[in-house]
Amino acid sequence: MKSKIRHYVPLAISIFTFAGCYAQKKSNGNTIVLKNSSAIELSQKAVSIKRNQLSLKNDSGKYPILINKKDTIPAQVNDLDGDGKLDELFLVTDFAPNETKTTALSWSDKDPKFTIRTSVRFGKREGKNLPVHPDTQEILLANQVHKKLGYQKYQTDGPSWENDKVGFRHYLDGRNCKDVFGKKIPGITPEDVGINSNGAVEDNYHVMHEWGRDIFPVGSSAGLGGFALLTADNKINRLGILANDTINNIEKTTFKIVSEGPVNSVLHYEYKNWLASGNKYQAKETASIWPGMYGYKNTVSVNGLKNDDTLLITLSNINNQNPLQVIDSGDFVCFIQHDKLTYERQWILGTAVIIPKKDYKGYIEAPKTGQLTDSYLIKMKVKNNQEVSYYPIAGWELSADPGFKDSAYFTTYVTNLAKQLSAKIKVEVK
Repeated sequence: MKSKIRHYVPLAISIFTFAGCYAQKKSNGNTIVLKNSSAIELSQKAVSIKRNQLSLKNDSGKYPILINKKDTIPAQVNDLDGDGKLDELFLVTDFAPNETKTTALSWSDKDPKFTIRTSVRFGKREGKNLPVHPDTQEILLANQVHKKLGYQKYQTDGPSWENDKVGFRHYLDGRNCKDVFGKKIPGITPEDVGINSNGAVEDNYHVMHEWGRDIFPVGSSAGLGGFALLTADNKINRLGILANDTINNIEKTTFKIVSEGPVNSVLHYEYKNWLASGNKYQAKETASIWPGMYGYKNTVSVNGLKNDDTLLITLSNINNQNPLQVIDSGDFVCFIQHDKLTYERQWILGTAVIIPKKDYKGYIEAPKTGQLTDSYLIKMKVKNNQEVSYYPIAGWELSADPGFKDSAYFTTYVTNLAKQLSAKIKVEVK
């Protein structure tokens, strides 16, 4: 099923931990103690250990080996700023309530190339009649949008990312929507999703495949987990444009794949001189996905905010005919809807956005017409350059978890996930 196109990402070292097999270098006494400070069981909990917490020598191998008792904990190192040095050790593991895990850290020179559980795909072409080629970064100027070019430049309209549960895509062509790929199997989807055998851009993902398909209509919404601005003049300002617009309201959009690894993949966007209500804003966005969760973490920040400006997080409500649920859970507020939210109301899909409670200031509905419609708009009061992290969630009835067909089940999943995300892991390096 895989095409010959593969995406190699030099911006980060991606690995999967393993035991035995390869020669390992001692970690100079690095013992990492991980404690679940909550009284709840945690499944596939993500933990980031920063570089300054680790004892690193120049002769360390590239690949970390984390062993707890006789078990190896999946982990990788991420270079988040592109300077060629690791910035964090990222791992995913389960915890019993109040459990403490003592792990031994060592290093290997060899990549074991174990099963990949997260992935990023980004392909582009430089002309209408040229084939798509894989890439890791892009710069899009205001006059280079889809309608102005006269052809779609990007495979799947922009980057897509996934884990073993669900997939997403971002319309890099100026629209900046967030879309959903429903996955029926845990394996990574084929590399040729969105292109044909000749390497040309092709919409071949709105039909069912063994792995699943694109299931989510976005229209003139910003999709599941996009963002916008509510300015002092009470105007809703979209980040970007609609499909028929020929000039972007963002002077320059910069995108890069920061990391692609077995337990974590990271994408980063910067939006320079976003014109909204006559003012120019600078915005940044980072998407991070890891295994086990029917969603991902999105982090945004905006500079240039005025006193009365409000950040809006979007939840598309196209095809929704049921009441929106707004439920506090842990450190978060959960916005939950459950209906036949898919194309032509063919399948049941639950969608949600898990929002940090401390910055939440209520919500409004988008207008029926204009640049940003068909959405609940969640209001966040933030300061300039303040990062806000939230979690877009999608549970499809044909996914590996058939329980998502039931509304109460999906609500319980989302609220329990919010509690798990609220739980803190204490990290001690000895």
